[in-house]
Amino acid sequence: MTILPGADPISIDGGDIGVLLCHGYSSTPQSMRGWAEHLGGSGYTVRVPLLPGMGTHWKDLNATGWHDWYGELERAHDELARRCGTVFAGGLSMGGLLATKLAQERPALAGLILVNPIFAHNNPALLALPLLRHLVPALGGLAGDIKKPGVVELAYDRNPLHAMYSQTRLWKIVVEDLPHLRLPVLLLTSTEDHVVPALSWRTFLDRVGSTDVTHIVLHDSYHVATMDNDAELIFAESVDFIERQR
Repeated sequence: MTILPGADPISIDGGDIGVLLCHGYSSTPQSMRGWAEHLGGSGYTVRVPLLPGMGTHWKDLNATGWHDWYGELERAHDELARRCGTVFAGGLSMGGLLATKLAQERPALAGLILVNPIFAHNNPALLALPLLRHLVPALGGLAGDIKKPGVVELAYDRNPLHAMYSQTRLWKIVVEDLPHLRLPVLLLTSTEDHVVPALSWRTFLDRVGSTDVTHIVLHDSYHVATMDNDAELIFAESVDFIERQR
């Protein structure tokens, strides 16, 4: 199985504070590289795993599900936790969903950073997904929602429906347990997002049990905000958040 050029996992060794970042559905660590390098430049140890089924061919993604993606994130976390005394987790889109699941399972995490996370969606077409996935292997892709001209996300141009269905199952599991999440949270959401609706972050804020939630609005980016006009703001706010929790 050949990994696409630029889709490799990212590993930056630094100090005793570790940050685990997770890319989104059908995407790759390329969408997190600027963020990871900024954190590494701030002295942190950073890991960005490549989730199973991604960074190769979209058909590979249809052979995986959320247990596979989450398992890879767990492995990366455990390696980071053996190296660092303090670990934060963050993610974009479905990466934020998986990072939240990790925070629910690993309450020793120092904090959670979420960029346009997906917890719920109001697209009526999702109602047909349980049946449609047995009839059609994939539909049009979800990648590349970036406002900044000339920036390209390395991700599939197809949405594999078996994998998408598995992701929707995880939405329900994570949302149900949100009241038990007590970690400090930094939530960054775009005012204009063509992939994830505002219903998603509102669901998170309505249900999360943490009393320490900082919500920052991104006014000049679309969904893939880590590669967009507000990227530097995300990077800086992440460092500020981490330093506040030390």
